[in-house]
Amino acid sequence: MTLTPEQKQAVTGWIAAGDNLSAVQKKLAEQFKLSMTYRDVRFLVDDLNLELKDPAPKVDTSDVSKTQPAKPAAAEKKGFLDKAKEKLGLGKDEEETEPTDENLTAPPMGMGGVGVTVDKVTLIPGALASGTVKFSDGVTGKWIVDQQGRPGFTEVSQPNYRPTPADGQAFMQELSRQLQQRGF
Repeated sequence: MTLTPEQKQAVTGWIAAGDNLSAVQKKLAEQFKLSMTYRDVRFLVDDLNLELKDPAPKVDTSDVSKTQPAKPAAAEKKGFLDKAKEKLGLGKDEEETEPTDENLTAPPMGMGGVGVTVDKVTLIPGALASGTVKFSDGVTGKWIVDQQGRPGFTEVSQPNYRPTPADGQAFMQELSRQLQQRGF
């Protein structure tokens, strides 16, 4: 389809004003009674050597040194811990500590006498991570974190065992620290 010079000038003005292809298509139909497909309008704009104005500035992704890594929101960090505390039966009145550099470099048995290890390979179907735990009273167990981020125990050395609130909190903090170190 060939446009008249007047129609081409109108299209050029619309694109210069910042209209997108859909708006140009609609204006052609309304003002000039021209029915064109979106693709035809795209080709028309290309044929007229016009450039669409980008509504949002493009981000230069070629230089990764300019971008800051996204830090997880505090709500996301607490969401995992809150779910785990609820599963372990810990109350919200327990004092929570934010992870600090001191906490992150502590040895595995440093948090209230609770040691947590993470398996290098998780072979349990449906589990994102697994490992072992040894509580301060000597009770041991195997833990998993499922695909929805819920922690659970698969084996515990003492039947019907419930860790103390302090041990439960220490377990969750150490588990969170260990998983963060591994990129979870």
